Amino acid sequence: MSSLRSWLNSESPESRAQARAAAIYHGWLEFRTNRLALLGLWILVLLVLIAIFAPWLSPHDPFEQNLSNRLLPLGAEGHLLGTDSLGRDILSRLIYGSRITLYIVSLVALIAPVLGLFIGTVAGYIGGWTDTVLMRFTDIFLAFPRLVLALAFVAALGAGIENAVLAIALTAWPPYARIARAETLSIRRSDYISAVKLQGAGALRIITRHIWPLCIASLVVRITLDMAGIILAAAGLGFLGLGARPPSPEWGAMIAEGRRFILDYWWVATIPGIAIFIVSLAFNLLGDGLRDLLDPKSGGSS
Repeated sequence: MSSLRSWLNSESPESRAQARAAAIYHGWLEFRTNRLALLGLWILVLLVLIAIFAPWLSPHDPFEQNLSNRLLPLGAEGHLLGTDSLGRDILSRLIYGSRITLYIVSLVALIAPVLGLFIGTVAGYIGGWTDTVLMRFTDIFLAFPRLVLALAFVAALGAGIENAVLAIALTAWPPYARIARAETLSIRRSDYISAVKLQGAGALRIITRHIWPLCIASLVVRITLDMAGIILAAAGLGFLGLGARPPSPEWGAMIAEGRRFILDYWWVATIPGIAIFIVSLAFNLLGDGLRDLLDPKSGGSS
């Protein structure tokens, strides 16, 4: 272990892999000093583990209905978090609902940043009328509230979790395009890019091999901070019946079902709401920590 630590702390790396490993190691050392960011990370790690081991952690079948046990309070008859209006165990549905939440977050995180990165870097590097057209197209999407625009897309595509993911992704890419364009404008005339051009590299190679890597840090921070909004948008669509279809244990749909009993049986809607709050808070805490670490203006390492 001491030899590995010495290798990572070497002031003169012998290879690119060693330099990258050392940068990651020192970044982790700095990151873990931020206790709130570390808390957010551990919450998300726990969420992933819960989603992976859901069949073993779930005390009951999340789809099993038992009307004789409907609306049981917390801890009654082996149901730690009570039951809903159809007698289904709320804890089991929360555990399986974590899979749907991670599924939505993962797909949106794969689609929206890539689309925004491509549009933003092309607009910033090429400039001229290409920049004008792409940015005005981006402004059109930014002019509408995200949830309203997502509702319009889902109304056109139809209800369902895949269509909800696509709708959220199509409304989430404009900020990434703005960030990527700003980063590209700041580096496209640098000596580094001029040297690459002199070597005969084309526009596509410069964008994908030399500009994209420089935009990743800013996008990672923005993605992490946006996850809370994405979760809330997905829950909003589920609440309106436009997300995952019943009987899927989607947290927004669980809140929608429990709102009818909120005064007498508060736990049916409150507990899924608390789950959404905790996961959203975890992403925000993690995003703040990554911003401090990756943003050079904040004094963190880049």
